[in-house]
Amino acid sequence: MDKKKQGIILLIILIIVLIIINYSFLDKLLINFLDDSQTGVVERVIDGDTIVINGTSVRMLGINTPERGERYYSEAKDFLNTLVLNKTVSLKFGKDKLDKYGRTLAYVFLGNAPINRRMIEEGFANYYFPSGKDGYYEEFVEAWERCLDGGKNLCKKSDDVCRDCFTIEVEKEWVIIKNGCIYPCDMTDWIVRNEGRKKVVFNATILYSGREIVLEIPLTAIGDTVFLRDKKNDFVISKTYNK
Repeated sequence: MDKKKQGIILLIILIIVLIIINYSFLDKLLINFLDDSQTGVVERVIDGDTIVINGTSVRMLGINTPERGERYYSEAKDFLNTLVLNKTVSLKFGKDKLDKYGRTLAYVFLGNAPINRRMIEEGFANYYFPSGKDGYYEEFVEAWERCLDGGKNLCKKSDDVCRDCFTIEVEKEWVIIKNGCIYPCDMTDWIVRNEGRKKVVFNATILYSGREIVLEIPLTAIGDTVFLRDKKNDFVISKTYNK
């Protein structure tokens, strides 16, 4: 076989290999880089649970912070910014390394302290395990309970007259809220949400004594928590669902 034919064959093989590899190669290369280094400098804080390390977005595992426009959004972002910006952190990966937006998923450590847990303790996040409970679940739930004891930020307890009236039952995607007080409760602008982004906001709602409201909120079959918050976004009650 002459050199010209050999060159053509090699070119064809190279084209086929490039097609097979496609752009997913870059993603895998980036993940492998993070796997090998396990450390990086925080270059930017996007919000309360997302940062940029080594040029890529990292979504912090095990937590969920307020979205833009919600109470404590700016405070959560500012706190995280003060805590980690321009500092070297280490990463520990969970079962899934990328989310549906292409962000790297990781627990983030400053020294030996998990930043994810710190965000919960300070009341800037609730625990959030959409892919199932892992070794950090109990630790993060305990951090949330300590936060409630301290009443910080998202853990600040409601001072509404109806704060102790409600019970919550959860059955798969159905959330049942009942008023156990002898008087009606104005729930206008109150919020029911799960650990993640699913929520229902009540509009002009009065829940009378002994009555209940049934809501449809998608919950993960492997476990989820429902939070009830008043119109000021202060904590009222929560209920954890386990299949």
